[in-house]
Amino acid sequence: MKGPRKGRHVIAAFTLILGVAGAATLRVGPGRQYHTPCQAISAASSGDRIEIDGAGTYRGDVCAWKTDGLTIVGVNGRPKIDAAGRNAGGKAIWVISGSNTTVENVELTGAAVPSHNGAAIRQEGSNLILRNCYIHGNQEGILTGEDPSSNILIENTEFGDNGYRDGYSHNIYIGHVAQFTLRFSYSHDAISGHLVKSRALKNFILYNRLTGESGTSSYELDLPNGGPSFVIGNVIEQGPLSENNAVIAYAEEGASNANSTLYFINNTVVNNRGGGVFIKTGTGTAPAVVQNNIFAGRGTIINQANARLSHNLNADGLFVDAGAYDYHLRPESPARDFGTNPGTADGYPLTPAYQYVHASCFEVRSTAGTAIDAGALEFLGGGGADRSCLDARGKK
Repeated sequence: MKGPRKGRHVIAAFTLILGVAGAATLRVGPGRQYHTPCQAISAASSGDRIEIDGAGTYRGDVCAWKTDGLTIVGVNGRPKIDAAGRNAGGKAIWVISGSNTTVENVELTGAAVPSHNGAAIRQEGSNLILRNCYIHGNQEGILTGEDPSSNILIENTEFGDNGYRDGYSHNIYIGHVAQFTLRFSYSHDAISGHLVKSRALKNFILYNRLTGESGTSSYELDLPNGGPSFVIGNVIEQGPLSENNAVIAYAEEGASNANSTLYFINNTVVNNRGGGVFIKTGTGTAPAVVQNNIFAGRGTIINQANARLSHNLNADGLFVDAGAYDYHLRPESPARDFGTNPGTADGYPLTPAYQYVHASCFEVRSTAGTAIDAGALEFLGGGGADRSCLDARGKK
């Protein structure tokens, strides 16, 4: 099976770490040249690859670096780095000031600092790829700086139980960067903060599971400054303990980003809180395009009077096992064949090409009936979990 198509949002910044002349591989773990990841990071040169053995113990190993182009990968299982009460610069487990960094197959937990926003990763350089990682139990999951030239790609990654109970710390917090792409990932059970918050000038939120579950998350998705935002094929659930009556917020602080249009296509949104609004929009935005979605539970679909709503289903009882967060359609579901072709916007195809597979994986989505189904999961329209996900699982 082929991997994800190369849309316009996947730009060269996401593939910079390829074939660097003279790059070295530094190996970390028991019996290796370096005993801890930070020892290897300190010794690395631009473009080097650092392999961290999952058999090692790396408690309290925290650091900051400015070296560009590092690729940091867990091998022989997923290595766990527990901050164990330590931090780098009062900020994070890893403070990355270098640009063009890739982090893959690593677990980061336990970040705590006096300012209450201790992150697993504080991204201060330009361009980051985060893939197949597990980030949990920190005051902040990932926190990026303000860099309008930076592109952030997070895929196949799980975030859970991050936050400091103050509402200002989140599972994912992306600052004013050029572009943020989150795909095939699982964010859940944030503590008072949001599952995903992004101030990026442009956002692609594609084929994820964003579920509050038993946590106290506020918004499940918050794009407070607007900008062109493509929210396609996501499973989104607001838990009963949520501290906000809205599930998704868009431009709530005003549309300070240019071309602020929300494209909300083929998502399954479930409100278990008992009321409120599914999509809350602020001022200064173009009419939102809201099409082919399922909205289950009580609440107003959107508070924007001129939103372009089409082929959305507002109903309960459609799913295989909603209590277990299995929102696949039952055979008799009215969501089957309920949708219509959403076309393109700004040259980007709005028809979902994939669908989320739990946990943090994806599969090709195809239309199984006469028309596309409403919601994030096509009935009998999945092609099976992608090989790249299965291979990654084997490395954990």
